[in-house]
Amino acid sequence: MTTQSKEESLRAYYSTLFRIWGRQHWWPARTRFEVIVGAYLTQNTAWTNVEGALRRLRAARALSLKGIRETPLPQLESLVRSAGYFRQKARRLKIFVDFVDQRYGGSLDRMLAQPTERLRQELLALNGVGPETADSILLYAGQHPVFVVDAYTRRILDRHGIAAANTKYEELRTLFEQALHGVPQTPRRLRTENQELESGFLTLGHSPSPASLAKRSRTAQVFNDMHGLIVGVGKHYCLKSKPRCESCPLQRFLPPAGRAGAGVRARAEPPTPGI
Repeated sequence: MTTQSKEESLRAYYSTLFRIWGRQHWWPARTRFEVIVGAYLTQNTAWTNVEGALRRLRAARALSLKGIRETPLPQLESLVRSAGYFRQKARRLKIFVDFVDQRYGGSLDRMLAQPTERLRQELLALNGVGPETADSILLYAGQHPVFVVDAYTRRILDRHGIAAANTKYEELRTLFEQALHGVPQTPRRLRTENQELESGFLTLGHSPSPASLAKRSRTAQVFNDMHGLIVGVGKHYCLKSKPRCESCPLQRFLPPAGRAGAGVRARAEPPTPGI
């Protein structure tokens, strides 16, 4: 598959998924800082575990720069325990707040207003921030036009013969950004009863959050929606061990070998809500 045909495939995936499920309203957070904390806490754990930690941080009035700054480390570790690796994650949150304080005078606005590539390199230099975490902060907290690559992305591209699962992160990010930059206007939604019902299962299980409704460029919105749509496919159809290819909206894009094998894979079950 040539680079051009890969880009065409990704545009077709976006059009197909958006026409069925529409805008995804990511990230489920009240504030930009909550997005950032969530990006740290969701590393190597399920989102349900992160939600518990966020609730405890909010109840303790610690879900802010000031809150993290003033919360003693042992107490912060206890508050984020449900997210796993709680000692490590608590220290990393402290490091992030120190970075904002020292580099940007404690102003998240100043930090997020920096040029995308400059801020990305600064974030990547922080302990515990890899490309996926940095890009999640940039896209979902800062509305910067960067695409987030995750494990679902790799799995889907690998099974569709677009890119091997071990392809370098930057190569995949560049591929998506080139494919989706300047795509035509938002595809028209398909509104049949079954598709609307299925769309309800694939939302994040919450009303649009303040963070998800933030003003952003057209490109950033497309990247935002495409990442959410891919997560929906990965969680409910392109499962790691028993993919539900027969009912997946991307089934028709599978290479011939994949389509032939779809019939003997597990029968689709109703997907369950959640992140």
